[in-house]
Amino acid sequence: MTKKYQVIGIGNAMVDVLAQEDDSFLTTAGVEKGIMQLIDMDRAVDLYSRVGPAQEISGGSAANTIAGIAKLGGRTAYVGKVKDDQLGAIFAHDLQAQGADYTTAMAPKDAVDETGRCIVIVTPDGERSMNTYLGVTEFLKPDDILPDDMAQADWIYLEGYRFDGPDSHAAFAKAIEACKSAGGKVSLTLSDPFCVERHRDAFRTMIQDHVDLLFCNRAEMLSMYQTDDFDAALAQCASEVDIVACTDAENGAHILQGTARHHVPATPVKIVDATGAGDMFAGAFLWGLCEGYDLPICGAMGNIAAGEIISHIGARAQADVKDMFAQAALL
Repeated sequence: MTKKYQVIGIGNAMVDVLAQEDDSFLTTAGVEKGIMQLIDMDRAVDLYSRVGPAQEISGGSAANTIAGIAKLGGRTAYVGKVKDDQLGAIFAHDLQAQGADYTTAMAPKDAVDETGRCIVIVTPDGERSMNTYLGVTEFLKPDDILPDDMAQADWIYLEGYRFDGPDSHAAFAKAIEACKSAGGKVSLTLSDPFCVERHRDAFRTMIQDHVDLLFCNRAEMLSMYQTDDFDAALAQCASEVDIVACTDAENGAHILQGTARHHVPATPVKIVDATGAGDMFAGAFLWGLCEGYDLPICGAMGNIAAGEIISHIGARAQADVKDMFAQAALL
């Protein structure tokens, strides 16, 4: 029986505020380069006042992944909390416009916290330094997880950043139980090396007990298994998870299942903004998997899609990615 959804994503519902600045700005503003830092509302206001002209684009890691799958024609839904405010309205509109279902109850207008936003400083080398005010999305609760929807998903896609919320672990547990009990599968993205540092034990438990497909990059993989030996970390992970999809920047991606390992070369692209590359890799990979393509093809799709994302500002695709797959003879 065909389920209503191929993939449901659960994550931090954010609006990205993208600004291009040089490295000296990072120093002056006290921003650590290349990582995601959690900030409070006062810091968000201060940073926003410092940056030059900025673009406001709906983001959030899992939301970007779901938007990517929806744009490819996949059947998707998203769970994440915004407030009934201007940025919340932008977020909901943009996701629904891609074709994804999004019905998570908004926090009311009089809520103390606002819709989350990530102030992304993009330096000339394409590196992004993310400053995240979670706002109301931090307070996603188990009540926001609808078991009937989770049971209607072939896959759920869990965002590692979401582990920072106080009720996140319970919300994820509820989603996993509902999905798995109906024959669905669980995918997880580790999101960020510092996220792994904060939640390594919880990640390891979830990976060993529930995860069928793990997405990560090289730095996250090494952090998870606390080693400098990349091959050893990959092998350890492959012994714990059915499918591992690990990106390695310009070196492409490593896809593992059991004892099989595939290396998929990267698509050469000039980096304009790396924001969302991993999100779109996961989206294209999951779409390919749901459509029945083999793992190396899914990896190649992921690399092509990630290449499209890094070629412009913003974490949502601007070109017809499916057409790019066709041009590469993947379809």
